[in-house]
Amino acid sequence: MNKTIDINCDLGEGGKFDVDIMPLVSSCNIACGGHFGDYETVEQTVRLAKLHKVNVGAHPSYPDFENFGRLSLEISATDLKRHLHSQIDFVEKACDANTVKLHHIKPHGALYNDKRKSQSIADLILEVVKERGQELILFSPPRVRFTLELPKSITLWMEGFADRAYQNDLSLVSRKENGAVLHDPELISERVLAMIENQEVLTLSGEIIRHEFDTICVHSDTPNALKILEVLKSRLTKKGIKIGHRHDR
Repeated sequence: MNKTIDINCDLGEGGKFDVDIMPLVSSCNIACGGHFGDYETVEQTVRLAKLHKVNVGAHPSYPDFENFGRLSLEISATDLKRHLHSQIDFVEKACDANTVKLHHIKPHGALYNDKRKSQSIADLILEVVKERGQELILFSPPRVRFTLELPKSITLWMEGFADRAYQNDLSLVSRKENGAVLHDPELISERVLAMIENQEVLTLSGEIIRHEFDTICVHSDTPNALKILEVLKSRLTKKGIKIGHRHDR
């Protein structure tokens, strides 16, 4: 098998292992002041990504430091768009300072989940990315519905999660439920191989759902994220699958 898969990770979130994780992924999603971070942490992470030739993405969220962006907020569309642009500006400024191209946008936490549940939120996020006025990739969960037409400047990548359990409708199991976060590196690697080789997702109830993914995420705040990525890279390499950049923008 000769295949390349993008592996992404949420970084710049105050974790202790960013330096060790960055060489193991091909894309990073940088917290940019909504749920964590400031310009200093953003630029530090951009520099680290550049060093290891990793795609740089902005990881904006609801403006909610207190809850790490994991609760839906009642906020006007105008204010939410303003906050999202402000957060992406942080990353773009750091990219410009380090001669790096902003590669993608991936909403964080509750905003990411709300994008799947709410057409108005999905359309608002698409509008924000479109308003950036450049070619960008938008990371999305399966079965997102937009009422707006996808402009030619935006490429949609379907994202799968290595370390999160799925419901039968391909929504993520709530972190409040048992089994929502996976920790076993071997089990996670088997799941990812099934997602890549067979386009199959095993749900929490044991059902197998077929879906194709463009990028796979491992969360940096999963306690043994570094070990997970090390084992995953080893297993993928043995299968002839390379962790690397895709070029179908």
